[in-house]
Order: sequence, then C-alpha cells, then structure tokens
Amino acid sequence: MARRKEAGTLGIGILCAALVAGFALPAHAGDNKLALSATTSFVTDYLFRGVTNTSDNPAAQAEFDATYGMFYLGMWGSNTDFGDGIEIDYYGGIAPTWNNFTFDVGGLEYTYPGGNDADYFELKTGVSWASMGWTLGLTNYWAPNWGNAAGSSDAIEGKVGYDFSQKLWNFFSPGVSGGVGYQSFDHTFSDYTYWNAGVTLGFLDHWSADIRYWDTNLSSGDCVDLSGVSHGCDARVVGTVSASF
Repeated sequence: MARRKEAGTLGIGILCAALVAGFALPAHAGDNKLALSATTSFVTDYLFRGVTNTSDNPAAQAEFDATYGMFYLGMWGSNTDFGDGIEIDYYGGIAPTWNNFTFDVGGLEYTYPGGNDADYFELKTGVSWASMGWTLGLTNYWAPNWGNAAGSSDAIEGKVGYDFSQKLWNFFSPGVSGGVGYQSFDHTFSDYTYWNAGVTLGFLDHWSADIRYWDTNLSSGDCVDLSGVSHGCDARVVGTVSASF
C-alpha cells in the first residue's frame, strides 16, 4: 500500500504544479492556433504496459489529435482481444510549458465496445524536460476502478530519450529511448514492473520505424489474468511503422 500512496502523492504534486504553471503563463494570441494531426501505425504486437492485448498478434492503430494553445483533445483506436475486438480511447487535457519543462494533466477513457462494461477512466499527471536532444519524463496514471475489475490502480512511468542531430546515411533521423514503469492494483491482479528500450528512425518527413524490446516481471500465472495467455508478458521485440500527417 505504501507504493500506491507514493504514486498518488506524485500525481497530486504534478497536478498542482501544472495548474500553477497554466495560470501563471501569459497568454499570447499567436500561441492559440487550432492544429489537427493524425497518425496511423502498424505494430507486430499491441502491448499495453508490457502486456500483450492481441495474444502476440499484429495490430493496426490510428490516432487523431487537436490542439489549441496548451489544450488538447484526441482519440485512439486499435484492434484488440477484448470486447468485440476493438478498443477506442478518448483523451483530453492541458499541457502548459515553463522554460524546458512541460506539465501534462489529462483524462483518458478506455472503451471496449461489446466488452461487458470493461470501460474505465484514468487521470494522467506528468512532467517532462527537453533540452539539446534529451528528453526526460515522469508520468502517473491513476484509475478509480481499473477495467471495472481491479479497484483503484496506479501506474508510474519514467522515460528517457535522445534524438541525434545528424541524419543516418543522410536519410534517417535516429533516436533512442527507454523507460521503466510500475503498475499496482488494489485487488484481483498482481502488481508488476515493466520496462522497454528501443531505436526510432524517422524518414521521409512523416514516417518513422521503431524497434523496441519489452519485458515484465510477471509470472505465467499472473499474466493469464491480465492478457489471457501465459506467455503474454514475456520478453519480446516489437516493431512499429507509423505515418503522421
């Protein structure tokens, strides 16, 4: 229980900092422009915090985003093993910046049409720092009733990345990144740690390819509860090709 209290305290701290930063920052008319974007992706396995949601099978995913100044809205969809085989997520929030820091407070609604009331909500609170190609981030995800089955939950994630300034073979824009997270539940499921590391290559302005290693410390029995398959939480390499517009 101490870990859950620690994560909740972090979330409250980031929430307060983001609200203070949002109200303290001056409003500039030039910053308030509506921007729309879309991303389509093909992944060799849909992993959610290190656990497969497609029984080790590929997934096609799409994302639509709208931003206006520091505010954002979006939706994301993928094929999945749950519900009628599709997941559609909706999210929105505020992301004020201060110097090299970006604060992020938002809500995410995970929905699974035909999934017998498996929909649930998460509160996202995070902060990231970026400078000279480096990015560091810390984010907490809190749900009052995870999957309507596990009671309240916390997922706390730390990430680090570096984007190289020089192109590879005068074509690819390379970057490396990794992260570690800890997912905890009040009941039903076992708490676990997950981690990843990978290389991303941007090319042709709007395209990118990512190769990433994932793993968790979940046992086979605990993994069945979360993914439905005993090997769904094992170490694996996932490939992703994305196009953004």
